[in-house]
Amino acid sequence: MPIISRFFGIIIYMYWKEHAPPHFHAKYQDDEVAVNIETGETTGTMSKRALELIEEWRATHKTELLEDWALAEEKRALKRIEPLE
Repeated sequence: MPIISRFFGIIIYMYWKEHAPPHFHAKYQDDEVAVNIETGETTGTMSKRALELIEEWRATHKTELLEDWALAEEKRALKRIEPLE
């Protein structure tokens, strides 16, 4: 589970062996969601406030997330992405 960012107790990560569409995972406390990089659509359960923070971060770093997705498909090391501040 390569961690690519952490902010406000939220952990953002991607797996190398994943399926389309491009997405990342976010964990906060006992909750976990998968987030579509292009649309922001989520699957899973998480508090509304945490989802808002994740969406703000996703929108800001969409290009970097897609670059990490491409690296993951090639099974290469992922780049860290700046946290939300």
